[in-house]
Amino acid sequence: MSEHVAPPVLSTRKFSLWYGSHQAVIEVDLDIAERQITAIIGPSGCGKSTLIRAFNRLNDLIPGVRTAGQILFRGEPLYGRGVDPVEVRRRIGMVFQKPNPFPKSVFENVAFGLRINGFRGDLKAKVEEALARAALLDEVKGDLHRKTGYDLSGGQQQRLCIARALAVDPEVLLMDEPCSALDPIATAKIEDLIRELASSVTVVIVTHNMQQAARVSDYTAFMLLGELVECGPTRELFTRPKDSRTEAYITGRFG
Repeated sequence: MSEHVAPPVLSTRKFSLWYGSHQAVIEVDLDIAERQITAIIGPSGCGKSTLIRAFNRLNDLIPGVRTAGQILFRGEPLYGRGVDPVEVRRRIGMVFQKPNPFPKSVFENVAFGLRINGFRGDLKAKVEEALARAALLDEVKGDLHRKTGYDLSGGQQQRLCIARALAVDPEVLLMDEPCSALDPIATAKIEDLIRELASSVTVVIVTHNMQQAARVSDYTAFMLLGELVECGPTRELFTRPKDSRTEAYITGRFG
């Protein structure tokens, strides 16, 4: 009897993207498994950040961007007629390379998305729940209204941004180099957090750090010059890559 495989939460089908005349992503076919951690690795300029920004339509905000092929979210076209990009970004959250807290209190940073989405429940409980999920509540609970996001350390700021994204209960959390600006201790906290979050949310992480991909992800995708070279279970891709270009990259021969 064959094992049941859950449908992917996100899929690309020959997805391409251009910035003006420059093609940054070339006919990518990729499935993102639900409640798993998928790392996207590759050298600078290979298209990995562009690809995950396409997953919540952030590239729409850049003049001259056009796309071809499809991205499916739970089987429905993400770029279909009538799809609201704001609703897409609520269901598919994003955390950026450099923490970007607002010049507001810790509480208001997390409450921001809830307010603009018209949340009607217990705001205090929801904010504290998001901070707890981001492993930050114990560190800030006495200062929720006194401290601003700018008063926190770099690692705390990044966890605050994760809490802000989690507050609106996204189904997918995209993370674009979330530890690249952080010290090793702050990085370890974020990595622990990512593993915990995978029990309740699908995580896609772009990273330059292959050791990080090996530590935190269930699946790894390797991109090169806009193309997806290969994707597979992380352990397999790092120990038995199918493509010689993947092997050359992970053994440090280029990149």
